[in-house]
Amino acid sequence: MRYGLNISTSAAPGADPVGDARKAEELGFDFVSASDHPCTAHPSMETWTMLSWIAAATSRIGIATRVLGVPYRNPAMVAKMAETFDRLSGGRLVLGLGGGYSDDEFRAFGMRVLTPWDKIDGLEEAVRITRGLWSEPAFTFRGRLHHTDAARLEPKPGHRIPIWLGTFGPRALDLTGRLADGWIPSLGFAPPEKAREMRERVLTAAEAAGRNPADITCAYNLGIRIGEHTQADPGTVSGPADAVVEKLLSFTSMGFTSFNFMLAGPGTDEQAERLAHEVLPELRKETTGLTV
Repeated sequence: MRYGLNISTSAAPGADPVGDARKAEELGFDFVSASDHPCTAHPSMETWTMLSWIAAATSRIGIATRVLGVPYRNPAMVAKMAETFDRLSGGRLVLGLGGGYSDDEFRAFGMRVLTPWDKIDGLEEAVRITRGLWSEPAFTFRGRLHHTDAARLEPKPGHRIPIWLGTFGPRALDLTGRLADGWIPSLGFAPPEKAREMRERVLTAAEAAGRNPADITCAYNLGIRIGEHTQADPGTVSGPADAVVEKLLSFTSMGFTSFNFMLAGPGTDEQAERLAHEVLPELRKETTGLTV
């Protein structure tokens, strides 16, 4: 089991993403992550740049992009960026990718607004290009949306950099099973009653592709709030610590072997402390031996 903590990309006065990541490392979290929404009305930081600073300021904790919108960046350049990031961070990167969520953001930045079908095709091509550049001496790929021509990427990664996909629809779930190292859906978009079926589709696609389904990490991305009362937000697990532990354990029984926690509401410093001291020890005790 691995436990991650969201780092806000806020650039508002007083925001300290590097300090938050250092605190997460001190508290024993396994990785930190950040979402990718460059076009915002509120002050925000660019995800890749921010995570690079975090990697340089920490020493142990993993760093995950959750998830980079493929249409924002050339896939071959992301492959190069990811190899450098992983190398300089000592092998700590999890490259999370997605098809692209907000059409309004693409439109605002003058980018092509893709159809849902094209977003999934583009995501598959990005994964194939990335893996090809990381493994082939001179990689040529002719996709419908992206291509490379005898492209050389040196040095190659020193180990397999995990690629996690944030996917929800049938075609995207099949793609995840065929090609990805991990699946990271969000509770708000994939509640438990749907997530079971979605996960099964991912694993079935993996098996059909000749892969071992057990090799795919299933990580649940969810809001969390420890307190006296339960909140009505469907994307958040909330309530007293023991109730939160019970709910999270129910997700492990569904086959989720990692969690990425987004602290909900005010008092995030206190919430991080409570999560680390009141919830994670119980989860670790109850899940010792589970495959990650």
